[in-house]
Amino acid sequence: MSRQVVLITGSSRGIGLAAAVELAKAGFDIALNARSDNEELDNATRTIEELGVKAFKANFDISKINEHTGVLDRIEASLGPITTLVNNAGVGVMSRGDPLDVTEESYDRCLDVNAKALFFLTQSLVKRWLSRDRDPDLHYSVVNVTSSNASAVAVPRSEYCASKAAAAMISKAFAARLGPEGIPVFDVQPGLIATEMTKPVIASYQKRAEEGLCLFPRVGQPEELGTVIASLATNRIPYTTGQVISVDGGMLVPRF
Repeated sequence: MSRQVVLITGSSRGIGLAAAVELAKAGFDIALNARSDNEELDNATRTIEELGVKAFKANFDISKINEHTGVLDRIEASLGPITTLVNNAGVGVMSRGDPLDVTEESYDRCLDVNAKALFFLTQSLVKRWLSRDRDPDLHYSVVNVTSSNASAVAVPRSEYCASKAAAAMISKAFAARLGPEGIPVFDVQPGLIATEMTKPVIASYQKRAEEGLCLFPRVGQPEELGTVIASLATNRIPYTTGQVISVDGGMLVPRF
């Protein structure tokens, strides 16, 4: 019997692991990704296997484009054909500060991981989908996790904002390309979420949320993102593609 198989990048913790848990509960076999095969990835793998589905450790650096084909081969040899891609892995800036002080190294790092790797990993998997018969009983989709900073500027993280804006447009481009194939592509844009990346500033985020930055006066949790991602990947929001799903507590709602 054919099963749904998802590759989730950056899934040893945080939003990626939360999405893996929700999709495992929905019966997906899970390819978990981290840059290296470490204890965190081992723990994530055990968490998923305890939910009664198969898990595969896909430890690789997504920014190494020439490794994508081999990784997809290994995942499919272990779990079967991939039906779903969640592009969640991302990096922040190397140092917060004035855009006038941004280094080429930090700029390239953000663009390479947050936009370029997302583009080419999606391209590699989509080529597989279009080159073979797809199971009509399974749902194929791409869910990209970008950021509210795809549209809202954070001056101290300008290169990060640029990379997420690029990722948001990549989502639209693939949605337009894959619409005729019946494959939806979504752009999930988290707001203030409590993750390892935001840990150093989460107290200030919580204060700003309580002071009115968000309509819900709190920061979001990875599990809430996981629920949203799983809803999209399981086609619980049908006849929809190319859309931005803002999971930000209403932060970007225009107000006077």
